[in-house]
Amino acid sequence: MDEVKVYTNRKNIVLLATLCCFLWGSAYPAIKVGYSLFNISDVGSKLIFAGYRFTLAGIFILIFELISKRVIFKFTRKQFGQITLLGLTQTALQYIFFYVGMSYTTGVRGSIINGTGTFVSIILAHFIYKNDRLNLNKIIGCVIGFIGVVIVNLNGESLGGTSVTFKGEGFIMIAAIIFAVSAIYGKKITQTQEPSIVTGFQLFIGGILLTALGFALGGSLEGFTAKSTLLLIYMALLSSIAFAVWTQLLKYNKVGLISVFNFLIPVFGTLLSALILGENIFDIKILIALILVCYGIFLVYRVKKEK
Repeated sequence: MDEVKVYTNRKNIVLLATLCCFLWGSAYPAIKVGYSLFNISDVGSKLIFAGYRFTLAGIFILIFELISKRVIFKFTRKQFGQITLLGLTQTALQYIFFYVGMSYTTGVRGSIINGTGTFVSIILAHFIYKNDRLNLNKIIGCVIGFIGVVIVNLNGESLGGTSVTFKGEGFIMIAAIIFAVSAIYGKKITQTQEPSIVTGFQLFIGGILLTALGFALGGSLEGFTAKSTLLLIYMALLSSIAFAVWTQLLKYNKVGLISVFNFLIPVFGTLLSALILGENIFDIKILIALILVCYGIFLVYRVKKEK
């Protein structure tokens, strides 16, 4: 019961969801640094890098559950099949489409299109859950939040330049849809299973699949040093914490209420990239984007208060 109170308290929801988005945002510069440290350029090596990260993240969560003296293998064949499907979609399939898509489009287009996943989650929740319907506040909040995502990505890189392609923008859109659908599926299966254990296994399974595919595509991961290894461990830890907490939040709260926080990820990603990569952080667009995203979240969040 204490766990329910932790993840349904209004202040805790805001703090925990923001923490998850901050951690995921920190992955933006971490990935860039990782590509440099490991000399990664091809899609296969990118998938191996992601595979190592998520496999380790899953292992970290499961080790923590064992230390907490929880039984991690207590599920039926059907439940294991559900976890495997979640790992295949939310971790493996989503990142395959995302990494391939990003190879055929610009960073600006990719970030903006990926941001549409929040709309997909909220629209799906409207048709699946009777207590999570769309309303004017929610629609306006999402639009304002999305405008913030667009603004933070307008960093001098053109939205144009190349034509729209299915391998590029199409794959990014598919990745966003897969993440939205799998998040709702994850909410369903965690109603009867421990969310942290589900998260641990799905990350581990998805990570193994990504790694295997990366090697099959001829990729490799070289350049392991103390610095690069620590970076990989950090990325695994941020994934394990963020996914575990996010899964708990989705279990106990409305999908629309939690999903809207996703708009914070590119804002944090831009801000942290500027800090870590030595870029200019005193950019008015970051402040404007943060204000818009926060106001959008406030509008969506206010719906619950009024009810």
